[in-house]
Amino acid sequence: MSVDAILLAGGRASRVDGATKPLFEVHGITLLDAAIGAVRSRGAQRIVVAAPALADDLDVEWVREDPPFGGPVAAIVAALTRLRADEVFVLACDLPTARAAVGLLPDELAPDIDGACLDDGRRQWLIGRYRAAALREAASGLPEKGRDASMRALLGGLRIAAIAADASLTRDIDTWDDLRVARGGAMTDSRTLPPEALNDWSAALAERFGLAEGDIPISLILDLARDVANGVARPAAPLSAFVAGLVAGRAGVSPADTEAAVAAVVEMARGWKND
Repeated sequence: MSVDAILLAGGRASRVDGATKPLFEVHGITLLDAAIGAVRSRGAQRIVVAAPALADDLDVEWVREDPPFGGPVAAIVAALTRLRADEVFVLACDLPTARAAVGLLPDELAPDIDGACLDDGRRQWLIGRYRAAALREAASGLPEKGRDASMRALLGGLRIAAIAADASLTRDIDTWDDLRVARGGAMTDSRTLPPEALNDWSAALAERFGLAEGDIPISLILDLARDVANGVARPAAPLSAFVAGLVAGRAGVSPADTEAAVAAVVEMARGWKND
């Protein structure tokens, strides 16, 4: 059974001020190199990294979703066009324990399932092994090539086996505190959500209030929060997101209305001077 790999390394990294997370070093190795080594050790032949090219000396292919920053599903959809194997590892490049985590995935998928992913009490979709054909079929039903879609939207209809894993193996680096802890430091008081949980929460909100997947542009909102937090003050971020929602609602609530409202708020934040 042939296997390739998709590595996700092209996110905005809003919670680490836009830094290039895959190049963070933990114990002498970058997160990107750790991910590559993890899937290579499990037999991955072709590795496609969904990100702008971060290095020119790696035996990988680079691909970018169009438009960029469309989220992990859009990145997976773009990367699938480069793969030929029967099965594919999907792994986010923000995991300091990549080799141990990927080591828990099966050598080959059982005939009655479409994939397997780790589960530490919550499905870790981005530490998984899936049938390439099943991913392509699921992706074909998503609008806009999966842009801003949740992983649940892509994988929720598939037969995915959950593999129990300790949370210490699935703890990714999402914030500066996470990086500090991964390097052996102490954590400060911080409450954050990993991207997968944010997608799940977005999907739950959409279901509760009768919204479509595309009605909640996660990346756009996170960008607004980052720009306002940096340009004005951190507490101004949720307030500004609320105001942008009000403005978009009065204008008609189309995607274009939302983007225009967010752009106007961001423009104000970037020019804000609070003396």
